Amino acid sequence: MEKKDHKMNDKQKQLEKYTVDAKGKALTTRQGLKVNDTNNSLKAGPRGATLLEDFLLREKIHNFDHERIPERIVHARGSGAHGYFELYENMEEYSKAGIFTDTSRKTPVFVRFSTVAGSKGSTDLARDVRGFAVKFYTEEGTWDLVGNNMPIFFIQDAMKFPDLIHSVKPEPNNEIPQAASAHDTFYDFVSLTTETLHNHMWVMSDRGIPRSLRMMEGFGIHTFRLVNKEGKSHFVKFHWKPKLGVHSVTWDEAVKISGADSDFHRRDLWNAIDSGQFPEWELGLQIIPEEDEHKFDFDILDATKLIPEEMVPVKIVGKMVLNRNPENFFAETEQVAFLPGSIVPGIDFSNDPLLQGRLFSYRDTQLSRLGTPNFHQIPINRPVVDTHNNQRDGHMQTEIPKGQTAYFPNTLGGGCPFLSSVEDGGFESYHERIDAKKIRARSDSFSDHFSQPALFYRSLAKWEKDHVTEAYSFELGKCTHKHIQERMLWLIAQIDEELSEKVAKNIGIKVPNDIERPINQAIGADAVVEDHQPGEKKIYLESSPKLSQDTTVFDTIATRQIAFLVGDGFKMSDVDKMKTALEKENAVVNLVAPHGGTVKCDQDMDHKVTASIMTTESVLYDAIYIPGGKQSVDALLSKGKFLKFVNETFKHCKAIAVDNEGKMLLKKSAVNDFKDDKAVFADAEPKAFIAAIAKHRNWDRSSKVEDIAV
Repeated sequence: MEKKDHKMNDKQKQLEKYTVDAKGKALTTRQGLKVNDTNNSLKAGPRGATLLEDFLLREKIHNFDHERIPERIVHARGSGAHGYFELYENMEEYSKAGIFTDTSRKTPVFVRFSTVAGSKGSTDLARDVRGFAVKFYTEEGTWDLVGNNMPIFFIQDAMKFPDLIHSVKPEPNNEIPQAASAHDTFYDFVSLTTETLHNHMWVMSDRGIPRSLRMMEGFGIHTFRLVNKEGKSHFVKFHWKPKLGVHSVTWDEAVKISGADSDFHRRDLWNAIDSGQFPEWELGLQIIPEEDEHKFDFDILDATKLIPEEMVPVKIVGKMVLNRNPENFFAETEQVAFLPGSIVPGIDFSNDPLLQGRLFSYRDTQLSRLGTPNFHQIPINRPVVDTHNNQRDGHMQTEIPKGQTAYFPNTLGGGCPFLSSVEDGGFESYHERIDAKKIRARSDSFSDHFSQPALFYRSLAKWEKDHVTEAYSFELGKCTHKHIQERMLWLIAQIDEELSEKVAKNIGIKVPNDIERPINQAIGADAVVEDHQPGEKKIYLESSPKLSQDTTVFDTIATRQIAFLVGDGFKMSDVDKMKTALEKENAVVNLVAPHGGTVKCDQDMDHKVTASIMTTESVLYDAIYIPGGKQSVDALLSKGKFLKFVNETFKHCKAIAVDNEGKMLLKKSAVNDFKDDKAVFADAEPKAFIAAIAKHRNWDRSSKVEDIAV
């Protein structure tokens, strides 16, 4: 008897060795979200079709599909940083998410900024949409807010995304051009797919070439839901507002920066964080009661539409600070995986058909790109909460799952991990009433393709409109097929006739009086296409000033790069006065000299040169200052590139300040031909120079300096 008991004890010990203690552990997704139901898929009614948005089903099935055992297609070129988010006020009226109710939290975040169209090795300064993706490592699981620096997208339905990207990527016959939309296939697509016009107008504006990743807005693009603990839903749009304001470069600068420093944005972000000038954004919410869903002249589920802030104000609720650079680019910035389907209780989806498709596409992309369903185990993707589930194995499994059971329900594993109630944080999809037939179509409320791009253009300042004209002229001028150019000009005329006429004049053709409706040209007049045709333009708001960069923040010069043009013998008292004033405002002073190494001031002290004139360009700086000192100014005048430096800075409408003999450089430059410019200062106090830099540019100058040769 004793012998038998001994054998049983050995058996029990052997079983315990392979049994995981799951007692008391809640079942979660791989992002740490507690699960309320793992037996039923999300359906359109109890007997209805299973819905594509069921992210719990897809995670479970995708993992199973890949249990047996490459560069992003879009957003390939990225820059990332770590930081935190903190909430200003409790928003429990709208959401039960801890990130929106607990003001004591500092939620860790990782943010990845990116261009869309170019390859990993393309330039930072391409005219393009910028990705703005934020991973919140919350205490309820990971939430990914995957957005852009523009509030709308090119297309309304995810079905069109491959067509959009195939059209803007290098043409497949010759792999040209890289990271550029100025070619025939893109404009062929855009001119046949009029829903693209609103986002395209944004890209043709200065928003397409930001001054810095730290100086651009971010948007969640889609309409999401916030759900409070009583189950009441509000629609919401997410906004990131940069504390430094929204600023851009000119196209001429972008072209030259691409040659001078193709890593301009990446370097700018890294250096700012490395120097302790941490970028900050405030999170704003546009909240719409569910009962107001249909009160607008546009459909809030249409991703090509924004909600003007005059109609629904943006409520500022929190702040994000980026305060740490990655330690390894590949391990963090390259391997980070964002999933629009990663949400937490209190946040849910809408029926936006573009969002619905992204919920599927992003996970599928990560499986292919990172080669494993276990990409959540990569350190940058790990949630900060424990995860417990029955998903096993797969390529590159780095954990060692224990236990005999990998299914639910079970008794051999103690029935665990268990399901969480909604009250205990288990996720529950919003109970939206659905009563409709299954149909492959698009709502008539999505058919307005002209009103919002027209509103955007009307809201721009004159200098911004001029830049849009120049952008369209450049882009269409690169197209080689006249019928594509004419079709685009006709469409632009539906948005603004004057804009179309200006572009037509620049590219040397006339705006056609009428054309066959665009989609008919592509699929044939015999097809039934009326549902695809754009509606007439409406004016429901004359302008929306918040859409213009002319109304952004103009009260800081923090992190602005100021070039001090100096040679041996520069006047130290001039430099010391200006440098002290600028650095007090957290600007960055760079000594640009005729040579590298060091330069001597008039007090015979050595000063380290930031860059020699042969290794840098004016487009890398926000303003220039030229101190006195005859020997120094003579040295500058002996190098022709310094005159180019001044002329180019002036042409790009930036602030210039000079003291004493420094005025001689202005007299030799094109600046001398323009009197009383409000952003050029001779013997001026630093305060005025600082105020001009904060204004970003003196755009009043732009029409006067077009012909300056540089």
